[in-house]
Amino acid sequence: MEYTIKDVTENDVKELQAISRETFKATFDEYTAPADMARFLKEDYATEKLLAQINNSNSRFFFLMVKDEVAGYLKLNVNSAQTENVKPNALEVERIYLRQKFQHQGLGLVLIKLAEEIARKENYDYMWLGVYEHNLIAQKFYKKDGWVGQHVFQVGEDPQIDYILAKKLD
Repeated sequence: MEYTIKDVTENDVKELQAISRETFKATFDEYTAPADMARFLKEDYATEKLLAQINNSNSRFFFLMVKDEVAGYLKLNVNSAQTENVKPNALEVERIYLRQKFQHQGLGLVLIKLAEEIARKENYDYMWLGVYEHNLIAQKFYKKDGWVGQHVFQVGEDPQIDYILAKKLD
């Protein structure tokens, strides 16, 4: 499948907001109380919050484009933007999401390999990410790619358990 990678800018905030809400809800809706989900989608993907993240020099977003459609996105964090202090000299993959119709086509691997390429190029020793305890498909995907490793990820009133997986970069 042909694709391109696009850096996300302030001009893309509405599209980032739309895909963030769509993919988070599709991934976690069955595990989350409706009120918690609604509040999380409203607050965590608010325009102002996303703009602050886009403009944070320690965070980067990328769109994975298939033709002219955003198929998925990736968010990377370093230094103070990381959500946890997991390893020294590490890059965090905070978000990696694909729209449902683009899943199971190798595009998730495209995004994770982009993150790894950036981490290696910028001389990070580790990459790490959190994966929800009930997201068995993602856990299997990451373990197959060499990720090994729990932190609490709060969705409204629901403290959800994520496994922290790290990958040593050689």
